[in-house]
Amino acid sequence: MTPVTRTGRLPKIAVTFIWGDHMALFGNAHTIDSGEAQQEYARLLGNGEQVHAAYLLIRDTILFTDRRLILVDKQGITGKKVEYHSIPYRSITHFAVETAGTFDLDAELKIWVSGTAAPIEKTFTKGVDIYEVQAILTQFVAK
Repeated sequence: MTPVTRTGRLPKIAVTFIWGDHMALFGNAHTIDSGEAQQEYARLLGNGEQVHAAYLLIRDTILFTDRRLILVDKQGITGKKVEYHSIPYRSITHFAVETAGTFDLDAELKIWVSGTAAPIEKTFTKGVDIYEVQAILTQFVAK
């Protein structure tokens, strides 16, 4: 149930989330050029680390480097607060991909990391080929 203020209006934060969900339906999730991601996130990368693939999911970004998976989570209404989650590929115990269906237009990626019970879940809209994401992850996890 969506919270409502005393005036009967939706609070601004709820409107932001609703807008964000609608943006996903319009295909704002997409591939980012790995060279551009390399430049934009250079401060996060180790010496010689290379970005092989990158995806923008509304406000969040997923980077596949030659050493690790980096999840960039923009938080709050403005997105100025950012959490960078670094997952070495050797820590990924398994992962699952759920493809989009007829009525559910989103595909999901679930990643289990050693030492945690719950998976990390990311939702992709039809703008991203989930099979490509799965193939990239397989390439690095299976090393």
